Amino acid sequence: MRNWMGLLLVTLALPAWAQQDDEETPAFDRPGLGFAASTLPRGGVALELGLPDYSRDRDDDGTRSTQYGTDIRLRMGLGANLELQAFGNPWNRLREAPRNAPATTTRGAGDSGLALKYALPTGSDRHALALLASSSFDTGSRAFGEGGTQYELGASYEYTFNDRWTGALYANATRGAGEDAFTWSPSVNVAVTDTVSAFVEAGFTHTNGEPSTAVAGAGLTWMATSRMQLDASFDLGLDRNSPDLQAGLGVSFYFE
Repeated sequence: MRNWMGLLLVTLALPAWAQQDDEETPAFDRPGLGFAASTLPRGGVALELGLPDYSRDRDDDGTRSTQYGTDIRLRMGLGANLELQAFGNPWNRLREAPRNAPATTTRGAGDSGLALKYALPTGSDRHALALLASSSFDTGSRAFGEGGTQYELGASYEYTFNDRWTGALYANATRGAGEDAFTWSPSVNVAVTDTVSAFVEAGFTHTNGEPSTAVAGAGLTWMATSRMQLDASFDLGLDRNSPDLQAGLGVSFYFE
């Protein structure tokens, strides 16, 4: 998994610097809890990287967990409002520090998967709606994999208020690998300048047999070039069952 992801990164990132034109770059799925309610045009390719993602939490027993991880998503436009995605989590580092006990560090890869995204026709420039069906496979190490195949179905709706403000509502259902969960998230995005945007979001997850969780956070995106986006974001836990902090830095490329 790590080998072919690395090859894709080298092969695809280099042309991104050469593809500079006046066409508008489609929306990336990074960052945030949801995804863009649009698809890439036929022949369009996007490479989205988390470099790295970070999380920190302390459980009821006082064990403090700190994790760093990389996230890779390759999106390919198939046409007719349809795109194919491949994603993976090739590297993670988890440090666990129990109270009154030595800390331990674990490294390994997470699961990988495939997804299909479809943008539904709405007949309006203000409304956008997309569905994302995905399946992740048990390719990761024991510490970072889900322990089996997972299936997810997500939906993202966006409403454009004006040239600067956009609202979105995201929902996702997960089943498999011993877990049934449902997540929903509202967010608001504002264009600060022609190249910089900011957003705020909240996320709520209910998992069968486990306590519900709630987070809230914000993020920034910057179109450093017409084909490259840099991003930074964070979410804070709103209750004792949620991770204390989740954050990430990322870069995304688009080319045809």
